[in-house]
Amino acid sequence: MLVYDNPGFRVHAIHAGRIRLDGGAMFGVVPKPLWEKRIPADDRNRIPLAMRCLVVEAGERTVLIDDGVGNKETGKFRNIYGVHNAGSPTRLEDELRELEIEPEDIDTVLLTHLHFDHAGGSTVQVEGGEVRPAFPNATYVIRRGEWDFAHRDNERIQASYLAHNLEPLERAGVIQFIDEDTEVVPGITMVRTPGHTPHHQSALIRHDGTTLFYLADLVPTSAHLPLPWIMGYDVEPLVTLESKREWLTRAVEEEWVLLFEHDPEVACGRARPRGGKGGCDLADPERHPVEDDAGGETGGDAPGDM
Repeated sequence: MLVYDNPGFRVHAIHAGRIRLDGGAMFGVVPKPLWEKRIPADDRNRIPLAMRCLVVEAGERTVLIDDGVGNKETGKFRNIYGVHNAGSPTRLEDELRELEIEPEDIDTVLLTHLHFDHAGGSTVQVEGGEVRPAFPNATYVIRRGEWDFAHRDNERIQASYLAHNLEPLERAGVIQFIDEDTEVVPGITMVRTPGHTPHHQSALIRHDGTTLFYLADLVPTSAHLPLPWIMGYDVEPLVTLESKREWLTRAVEEEWVLLFEHDPEVACGRARPRGGKGGCDLADPERHPVEDDAGGETGGDAPGDM
């Protein structure tokens, strides 16, 4: 889906597949009779979620923002999280090829945070079982604080961070750590939006008077636009609340286009005011629904984290 088109600067939304996560965990303290009107649950109380990534063609640069689950997980894992991302090796690479982009063409991968549904596609398991960086010519841009947080020995968070998504990048020497808000590529600034994790970041994309804001898990779906609609997965929900208030207020005042990573139907829309300060909804939502692949789900059940 072409989100923004200007000579020398294009932004595409592409699918890395679909997952299903527990609806109660996705909406925290919001009662089910409210949230299920927005995104109905299946018989296991899971709701469908996109893994919608961005590709930015900025002059000579080809940038990927987030990269889905990848191809390394077991059938049991895929069943628990309802993963549908079949492709060569995953749907992400197939969608890149539809844009005539090969994995080797990506020069920069920007990661909002390191949870498995955002950074799992950073590495790929090849024939023989070896795990390598999935984009061999890319630099991977990661918040240093997020990297350190991902390596904490903490039971609350450890299910979200998987070593085979991260350690091959370190061994290959392809990580660029940033410690503050940084314009990594001309027109793309990674800004800290804490709450979901302490060092979560979102992508602020500016070009020729237009601003697009890739929210990632600050606001995972358009249903999460109301300030108190915050995921149970967030480690600092009150911090998320203030991050949302700050950034959505700016988005409304400056009429930014908001881009949603996990919304199963809506890819983006222009921010407009609703209610008091920080209140926001969409003036012109654009649909980009994610569909299941042909593969089935196999395996058993187990608890997990996002």
